[in-house]
Amino acid sequence: MRAPRPSEPPAAVTPMAFIRAMLLAFERYGADPSEALRQAQITPALLRQPQARITAVQMETFSRLAMQQLDDEALGWFSRRLPWGSYGMLSRASLSAPTLEVALKRWCRHHALLTDDILFRLSVQDGAARIQIEERRALVPPMRELCLLTSLRNLHGYASWVIDSRIPLLETTFPFEAPPHADVYPLLFPSGPVRFAAGPAGFGFDARYLALPQRRDERALQAMLQHGVRLIVLPYRRDRLLAERVRELLRTRGAGLRTAEALAEALHLSVRTLHRQLRDEGVSLQALKDEARREQAIELLRRTARPVKQVALAAGFANEKSFARAFKGWTGLSPSEFRAREHGAA
Repeated sequence: MRAPRPSEPPAAVTPMAFIRAMLLAFERYGADPSEALRQAQITPALLRQPQARITAVQMETFSRLAMQQLDDEALGWFSRRLPWGSYGMLSRASLSAPTLEVALKRWCRHHALLTDDILFRLSVQDGAARIQIEERRALVPPMRELCLLTSLRNLHGYASWVIDSRIPLLETTFPFEAPPHADVYPLLFPSGPVRFAAGPAGFGFDARYLALPQRRDERALQAMLQHGVRLIVLPYRRDRLLAERVRELLRTRGAGLRTAEALAEALHLSVRTLHRQLRDEGVSLQALKDEARREQAIELLRRTARPVKQVALAAGFANEKSFARAFKGWTGLSPSEFRAREHGAA
């Protein structure tokens, strides 16, 4: 099965501050970054511009070349090198995991074998899973930001890849104050809010993703490792729990999300992608909308004394007649008959 390509953020949004932080690793190891900068097309003039931005491709190119040249996938953050291929080894160690939950637990445990300068922890509470980083060693501020950001992006990208599903985040937190380039963070950690000066670095997501099966094999791993840095730089696209997210939006915000365009915008997708991914999951948007309207109508008829006309409007129908026709198709009863039966049973 061909893995979907991640969606690339707009051109030239990656802050040059990230490159300058990586240059500190070259200083630490006494290495010359000029060739990596040249291949990434980052000129000295561009490097000197405080607010300069580069493309995701430039960021990916420079990161990969720096990791290879320095033989350190941690780019000087930790007390010892993580030789080129370390994160590939972590991925391989989790490849036989039956579910995402097991894969993440293995990742967290095995990462501690590489370094204990930072520790990953996975917890689940009230339907939300959370990844949190415990810092065990003080880092130079520019390195600290890139270390925490990249570590979270790396694990989120891996988790999305291993189940072949974009994992929307409920929120992402960082312990440091918002940097001048804070606007790039929502592109790297999409969906939920990004909060700064908010405790340990980490992110939360719907715990239902933990039960999704691991979908990759050794062949897929080899293909991924050819461009492994891309998982850090670019957000993943496909969401295998999209139908559940649509149901939740229709249930909680249905009144304001009547159209496919409004739903797609709320999900940060194009309308075409929304329809295609739902079709891949074996359901249509219209079926989900009908399901939501049916549940809302039944709840209102069962729990309230509102007139049928008001129930029809609340459920998104243009008039009482079209609502009655649809409701009879769903239940075999008219709205009035259904209400009478429910109240009689009570």
